[in-house]
Amino acid sequence: MTRKIADCRKYPSETDCSLAISGEEDEVVRAASEHAVSVHDHEDGPELRSRIRAMLEDERVSV
Repeated sequence: MTRKIADCRKYPSETDCSLAISGEEDEVVRAASEHAVSVHDHEDGPELRSRIRAMLEDERVSV
């Protein structure tokens, strides 16, 4: 299974957040949603989780 990554550095924010979260898709969506609510003051719900899922990228593996 391909790991996914959500990277706050790709999106402007007032806090210049540098957090990157990687793992299996459902794990990343859950963790990124919690982060978006607690740090960026977003409201949790299906719309937020859908936006997060749409922005996920495959994690590049360095060898």
